Amino acid sequence: MKSSKNVTVVGAGSWGTALAMVLADNGLEVRLWGHKKEQIDEINSRHTNQKYLKDIELPQSIIGYHDLGESLDGVDTIILAVPTKAIRGVLGQIQEVQRAPLTVVHVSKGIEPDSLLRISELIEDEMAPENLHTVVVLSGPSHAEEVSLRHPTTVTVSSKDMKAAEEVQDLFMNMNFRVYTNPDLLGVEIGGALKNIIALAAGITDGLGYGDNAKAALITRGLAEIARLGTKMGANPLTFSGLTGIGDLIVTCTSVHSRNWRAGNMLGKGHNLDEVLANMGMVVEGVRTTKAAHQLAEKYEVNMPITDALYDVLFNKVEAKEAVDHLMGRVKTNEMEDLVNILGERLT
Repeated sequence: MKSSKNVTVVGAGSWGTALAMVLADNGLEVRLWGHKKEQIDEINSRHTNQKYLKDIELPQSIIGYHDLGESLDGVDTIILAVPTKAIRGVLGQIQEVQRAPLTVVHVSKGIEPDSLLRISELIEDEMAPENLHTVVVLSGPSHAEEVSLRHPTTVTVSSKDMKAAEEVQDLFMNMNFRVYTNPDLLGVEIGGALKNIIALAAGITDGLGYGDNAKAALITRGLAEIARLGTKMGANPLTFSGLTGIGDLIVTCTSVHSRNWRAGNMLGKGHNLDEVLANMGMVVEGVRTTKAAHQLAEKYEVNMPITDALYDVLFNKVEAKEAVDHLMGRVKTNEMEDLVNILGERLT
């Protein structure tokens, strides 16, 4: 059991609630903030969050808060578990009520389009220095549905301040939830964000009925794209062979729990993007990230054919089958060129 400490989870969706359960299992006093009063009332009265984690009983030590200021009173560590598009707005609200410096543990996976900021950079950009102690990222192959059932899960934490990362490791680590550290903050964030793009594409191939061969190709070549861009940006290529690279990529491309896979599957079956997003009911991070990754590929002059094809499907109304046909018909190349180029970037 960990020593008693107040921690606030900002965001009462499926992932925020599942992580609140991990912290509660470790003996922490957990505050769970959400903007919907009826949801918070349910958490406190019934100890459930049925919309996001159906039929899961929450530990009674998780206390729901609708007032953000009350949830942050006396707290020095928050778990930021809101969609990337909501982060700036929520951070603005936090700064209106918080005066002590916070350790912000972000658990979302995305890149802001146009600014091309990773989430840690976005937090540093948005928060006043006197309100921010440091930023830690928690990422890896971890569906909320399975974490809430206490199934074995492994993740990674990273930060510019590795002492802070190790403290967060201690907060979360238990027999069901194993936490590693990795000093490559850039690589951890890039891997976690870009895998959602490949998961969307994997869902499309399944929706088209193309089977396991196509999915294996997408996962493998998708990892090459992620590593190619990440290494060009300065990440350690070894990070992409770990939990926040191939690990997160596998689980997101193959599981029915994956929102991005489900959204891609609907696109492959002929639904348009507006229909897909309306039917999902939850944020599909891969859509915004595809736009950001397309912009990053242009900025860093990196070849990302899967990302480009998905961008055309999402934003240029190209039919999914046409995009796949284009991918298959590209000029022949050598598979090892990627490895050579990635290693070359690292050595230079």
